[in-house]
Amino acid sequence: MSLPPKVTDRAFERLAEINEGATATQCLRVAVEGGGCSGFQYEIKLEDTAADDDLILEKDGQKVLVDSVSLPFLTNAVIDFSQELIGARFVIENPNASSSCGCGTSFSM
Repeated sequence: MSLPPKVTDRAFERLAEINEGATATQCLRVAVEGGGCSGFQYEIKLEDTAADDDLILEKDGQKVLVDSVSLPFLTNAVIDFSQELIGARFVIENPNASSSCGCGTSFSM
């Protein structure tokens, strides 16, 4: 059974912090593109609006967008926010990935 990706509370909270005091609320776009050292790579960025074919994951007014092409690659994945000594970033735990690179932004299936 394929389920859409899940967004953790921590990721939504960080997105709310980013949007705090902003004049226009930004959405977090999570996409999968060809490339990277393992074949596919994640693109995570802020955008103003959703596209017509986006899956919108929403909590407390914060939105995470996944386009229809990327959605099959992110089935059952978890979108999270990680804060470590080396830095803070949005991360994706993807059960569909058979391997990934050391940086965590590139994977293969």
